[in-house]
Amino acid sequence: MAKSYPVMEHFYTIQGEGYHQGRAAYFVRLGGCDVGCVWCDVKDSWDASVHPQMTVEEIMHPIDQTSAPMVVITGGEPLMHDLEPLINALQDKGYAVNIETSGAHPLTGHPDWICLSPKKFKAPLPEVLPLAHELKVVVYNKSDFAWAEEHAANVSAYCRLYLQPEWSRAAEMTPLIIDYVKANPKWEISLQIHKYINVP
Repeated sequence: MAKSYPVMEHFYTIQGEGYHQGRAAYFVRLGGCDVGCVWCDVKDSWDASVHPQMTVEEIMHPIDQTSAPMVVITGGEPLMHDLEPLINALQDKGYAVNIETSGAHPLTGHPDWICLSPKKFKAPLPEVLPLAHELKVVVYNKSDFAWAEEHAANVSAYCRLYLQPEWSRAAEMTPLIIDYVKANPKWEISLQIHKYINVP
């Protein structure tokens, strides 16, 4: 099992998106991604080789210096790595562990919360969809609503459903999402509040 991970950045902040929006969270952003979204706002994370390797102990040390109740493992695409050692170590210390993934790679470990954000550039694995606690679809254009519904049909009944405007097109897409949620209230809107309040 992997004992170290390429870490692009790590920081204590406020979760800005989705179900846990507004909660204090420590983010661990791992390097490496083969999904390649054209609108990705962390393209520097794609090449895992340019980021320093950190052991599980090195990752956990700064987290232990905070009051964080929750650790979010994100990327890049975090499931390109075997997350079981890191997740187990964090849970053993009492942290709730969330992962944010496109679902394009097999799930490793047993995170407390799985935010699945599927991408058209590399489809999620069918076996990951029913495990998601949260389906967060980034809306870049009008066709993404139908695409979101295709994935919503394959998640569990307890999965929370979110539509999130792609940041560069938020002015255009947000009104469409509002209308869509009003017409289809199983969905909720997710806004990237961390960008509005200017935190990482």
